[in-house]
Amino acid sequence: MASHRRPKQPSRTRVTALTTVAAAAVALSAQAANAAPSEKPSKSEVKAKVDKLYEQAEQATEKYNGAKEKQEKLQKQISTLQDKVARGQADLNELREGIGTMASAQYRTGSIDPSVQLFLSADPDDYLDKAATLDQLSGQQVDALKKIQEKQRELAQERKEASDKLKDLADTRTELGKKKKEVQGKLAEAQRLLNSLTAKERQELKDEQTRSSRSSESRVDLGNSTPASGRAAAAFAAAQSKIGSPYVYGATGPSSFDCSGLTSWAYAQAGVSIPRTSQAQANIGTRIGSQSDLQVGDLVFFFSDLHHVGLYAGNGQVLHAPRTGTVVRYESMSTIGGPFMFGVRV
Repeated sequence: MASHRRPKQPSRTRVTALTTVAAAAVALSAQAANAAPSEKPSKSEVKAKVDKLYEQAEQATEKYNGAKEKQEKLQKQISTLQDKVARGQADLNELREGIGTMASAQYRTGSIDPSVQLFLSADPDDYLDKAATLDQLSGQQVDALKKIQEKQRELAQERKEASDKLKDLADTRTELGKKKKEVQGKLAEAQRLLNSLTAKERQELKDEQTRSSRSSESRVDLGNSTPASGRAAAAFAAAQSKIGSPYVYGATGPSSFDCSGLTSWAYAQAGVSIPRTSQAQANIGTRIGSQSDLQVGDLVFFFSDLHHVGLYAGNGQVLHAPRTGTVVRYESMSTIGGPFMFGVRV
């Protein structure tokens, strides 16, 4: 039988509690709505964040440069291998034609050698592995077949090597795309922060940067340090001619540079080829551990991961392409933003 009891009514205590909770929620919502917006970061705070983003962008830039350099090397290696394969295939075809000519001559005389006939319908690599068959061939035929066998193996190896490098190239292109996206992301975030400043604040930061660059050109004291060598002097002079050129990630001159782009370009003007990235440049020449032993034109490396490099200018100064938003300039090694690790004499 169905129950006809009336639903139980909520107690007065429960109603009071629910009403209190609701009132509190409304009050909190009103407070949130009327709360003052979070304070906008100051110009100095924005500058500090932007400088950090630019440093991170430079780290990613050197990895991007490394992937780009690897891609270019792989493309050259693949091109060389493909040329070798094409030439090898032509040689193999010529060798096979020789065997075919031999068979044709025997066929016309009605005395085609069964061993040659077998070769024409079988893999010579497998055929030559059958030692008993060799007894049926002339010395000339054996030599021809061995050459074909050797050429086939050589071609197979070269094709495999080319295939492996093509896979490496595909992976490198993927890595290159990721690093490029990372750099662009850091730069975009920095620009977003700069855009949060007023027009006046942005101009003030720009003026500060301009004054810093001009000061490095006109007031720097390079002391009387001598170049490490004739080529170091030539590289340093080339870099000096680019003072004021803008920093652009991935750039190697002649009108814009990133840090390792400047050093590799400068040494190229001195007739010396050095690697593209700062990390690779750190592994050439003679390492100089003490700052006091540095000479003009030595490569100088900063930060534990060696993502920044410049040219020693003398008197504790470095000539370098600092980061996005700056130009090629002199700067004290103590204000680079990261510790001096060591120098390299090329």
